[in-house]
Amino acid sequence: MNPFKLINKYYPKGSKTHHLLIEHSKMVTQKALEIARRVEHLKPDTDFIEKAAMLHDVGILFTNAPKIGCYGEKPYICHGYLGRELLEKEGFPEYALVCERHVGAGITVEDIESRQLPVPKRDMIPISLEERIICFADKFFSKEPDSLYENKSFKKIMTEISGFGKDKATKFEEWSELFGN
Repeated sequence: MNPFKLINKYYPKGSKTHHLLIEHSKMVTQKALEIARRVEHLKPDTDFIEKAAMLHDVGILFTNAPKIGCYGEKPYICHGYLGRELLEKEGFPEYALVCERHVGAGITVEDIESRQLPVPKRDMIPISLEERIICFADKFFSKEPDSLYENKSFKKIMTEISGFGKDKATKFEEWSELFGN
């Protein structure tokens, strides 16, 4: 499994989206691997983390997010489940769930119903240690061109994630205690 080969299949080299996706994913991967080293006693699968972190946002091309060069039909929140569908189609189901489960601090059926989110009605929350590490690491970085290389502060992340519910902020705090930041 070569994440770059898969990314290059769907994202033209030299395009804005290719650049933003690769750079963002590299930073998330590096952060996720640093976290994995800190929790080595929990025996995280670092090979899996390295590949899955590079692919966690592969579904963005199907979304309408012009700031990052995406002109698809779906709202951005759909990139997780769309990435899952893409990776399943490509024969990588073990990586597909990371795509679906990394959005926010996870999306529950209750979130979908109460916010009327345009995603399949199923729990999409990180379960495995590796999924949680990647989800946590992802929150420190944006794909926005103006802040691509910014490492967000814990306080900024908490402010952003709190907008999605107290339970999301609580989950992020729990991960911070487990993984450090």
